[in-house]
Amino acid sequence: MNLDKLQESALIRIVDDDDAMRKSWRFLIEGEGWHTVCYSSALRFLEEDNREEPGCVVLDVRMPDMSGIELQRVMMLQKNGLPIIFVSAHGDIDMAVQALKDGASDFLPKPVSADRLLEAIEKAVKKDLERRKEKKLAEETRQAFNTLTAREKMVARKVARGLLNKQIADELNISEKTVQVHRGVVCRKLGVKSAVGVANILSIIHEEDSSSETFR
Repeated sequence: MNLDKLQESALIRIVDDDDAMRKSWRFLIEGEGWHTVCYSSALRFLEEDNREEPGCVVLDVRMPDMSGIELQRVMMLQKNGLPIIFVSAHGDIDMAVQALKDGASDFLPKPVSADRLLEAIEKAVKKDLERRKEKKLAEETRQAFNTLTAREKMVARKVARGLLNKQIADELNISEKTVQVHRGVVCRKLGVKSAVGVANILSIIHEEDSSSETFR
């Protein structure tokens, strides 16, 4: 996706309690063609922002009421995957390392050059669009898998393990012909043509489940 299309599809959130800094960043970012919205505090961001809009968050660290680091933790608990770009004069190496471990897209020290900030924004937006694409695929895959009956799911899992029809029939105590029928239905419902395709579907579902567990 080229830069123009990225900018059309994304919203850059600027969260900073410093009015002059918000205006400066907004002027810079909008001047490069991005759409922006500004929040004077982390709490206002949580109350007002529409997380369904793709983009990223340009976030200060030190703010009253709730810091940028605390906001990141709240977003993790809320399963809000918007990429965060921390920009702060008050961060240290340990803080930056932990923020990045917790999923921040970048941690930039103030003063930050315009080119470096814009580069970080473009990277973060691409990351968010890819995340949303993968999430949509996982949801569609889950919906397709849930159309299978309990027996079809059992067959699908064994097909994904690479078992032959005879092996599946023996494990489930059913005829090989019945396995063939179930296998055909599984492939049709999941929109795949082979055992590899079934395995890929189950892998996507497993990754989605594992991702959900990390937020619990």
